Amino acid sequence: MDTNTPDSANVHFNRQYQTHLKHLKLKGLQPKTIDAYARAIRRIGDYFGHSIDSLSESQLVDYFSDLIASHSWSAVKLDLYGLKFYTLHVLRKPWVMPHLIKPPKASRLPDIVTVAEAQALFAATRTLSYRVFYFTLYSLGLRLSEGLALKVSDIDGARHRVHIRDSKGNRDRLVPLPDATLNVLRKFWLVHRHPELLFPNRAGGLVGARSASSPLDRGGVQKTLHQVTLQCGLKKRSPRIACATAMQRT
Repeated sequence: MDTNTPDSANVHFNRQYQTHLKHLKLKGLQPKTIDAYARAIRRIGDYFGHSIDSLSESQLVDYFSDLIASHSWSAVKLDLYGLKFYTLHVLRKPWVMPHLIKPPKASRLPDIVTVAEAQALFAATRTLSYRVFYFTLYSLGLRLSEGLALKVSDIDGARHRVHIRDSKGNRDRLVPLPDATLNVLRKFWLVHRHPELLFPNRAGGLVGARSASSPLDRGGVQKTLHQVTLQCGLKKRSPRIACATAMQRT
């Protein structure tokens, strides 16, 4: 097939991109990883006029040099991994540039939010669903995606533990469930009574929460937390609490 003309290159790229999406789904990757690797190929395709099946090392050096000028190292790594996946599974070629990128090593400890700061943050969060969500996230030490994915059936009140499913690395784990968190969750469930979702989407208000088909909106959760953090005067990088036991005293 002639891929020298813009139109033919676009047709070929779109076909290869759809194959890329199929392989991403077949390999059982997390939705966030699938989105990142798909976005990587789209971005690389746009950069090279949709002709990406025979890129040289010098071309990739130019691409990633330009990318790091406008994006984070995290984005650079994801684009590299996405291209590697595309090369291995779509082009059926070996990946021969393992040392093309070497991000700088960074070791940062999470900022610790004191009990008083946590209390202020919760008090400043006026929306009940967000307030309970933040408390749960912090008291259990969960990632944002893990908290949003919680189901009613994941809460084991009898054994005082929570089943976290499909966590980082596609692994499940069990985390301790403090009495304070269990009590808060029980009271919160009585408000919405959703049969499956622990934190149903609030777009339909309390009336629609019981029949919501999706959890809380990720963007809304992040935006509200940012606003509340500023309101409380917290200047730390992240208001996440590192010590779950501290939350039991709030």
